[in-house]
Amino acid sequence: MRAILTAGRYFREKFNVNVYKVPISIFGFTCPNIDGSVAKGGCIFCENESFSPNLEHSKERPKRFFLQPNTSHNPYLDFQLLQLETQFKKTQNSLRKKFGAKKFIVYFQSFTNTYAPLETLKALYTKALGFEDVIGLSIGTRTDSISPDILEYLAELAQTHEIWVEYGVQSSFDTTLQRINRGHDSANIASSIKLTRRYGLNVCTHMIFGLPQETQEMMLESVKFALSLDVQSFKFHPLYVVKKTALAHDLNKGTFTPITEEVYIDTLVKAVALLPSHVMIQRVSAGIGDTSLLAPDWCYDKHRQMFNIRQAFAHQGWLY
Repeated sequence: MRAILTAGRYFREKFNVNVYKVPISIFGFTCPNIDGSVAKGGCIFCENESFSPNLEHSKERPKRFFLQPNTSHNPYLDFQLLQLETQFKKTQNSLRKKFGAKKFIVYFQSFTNTYAPLETLKALYTKALGFEDVIGLSIGTRTDSISPDILEYLAELAQTHEIWVEYGVQSSFDTTLQRINRGHDSANIASSIKLTRRYGLNVCTHMIFGLPQETQEMMLESVKFALSLDVQSFKFHPLYVVKKTALAHDLNKGTFTPITEEVYIDTLVKAVALLPSHVMIQRVSAGIGDTSLLAPDWCYDKHRQMFNIRQAFAHQGWLY
């Protein structure tokens, strides 16, 4: 069987130890299509109020505060740095005990993690890279929230660390991007990824299968689009519906039908078949195991989902 190049295999081969990501959520970060800069309300599948900063070391909850690139003063930087350290150490210790992790990548995950003043980003990224056994960063962001100044800084870090920029691409079709209230078009995706690659940075693209009115052919075309931009990695997600979203409203009206597990896995298999052997896959499933999930039911049990995906891969002669 052919072993698919997963993140675990990629990092183990490169660093000769088990490397794990430590996901981080930082108070004050938001998105330009939530704060009204490019759109309002966020993507139709995003539950905006799901952001809940870790406040266990603060006696008083900070005031509601959201960063933008042109924010002149960040009064909560010290709090953000403390939050970063607290989250990292807690998860690091857990990963060491549970999986024998030796090295770590700090993953700035929630919302748009380059949508802030450069000085704030420098402070957070520098502190993260100073933690024990951290070898790099993975930064989740949007293609309309990156700048040459940020890329130049990340390129400097990449000279001595493993640096990844994770872009939420979702689809290459402008009709879909408009339908999901993404706030940018495919031309923006292409130009930003090309610019990121010119700085020599690694790019991971997030693709969502099952977006409203998309066919399987469209989903696969989006994968080909990302490959044409010389990306190094993919995360594949099925679209699921949670409460308090615009998509939940469409589901309740009967104007949106979630992707079935059979179609998702079939699309995933066809997408993976398109990837060159050097392109890494970091994720092939998604879901949520609580009452906020409205549909589809199969996204509730991620363990069962992964079992079925591995079975489908095995039929292709692939080991995930």
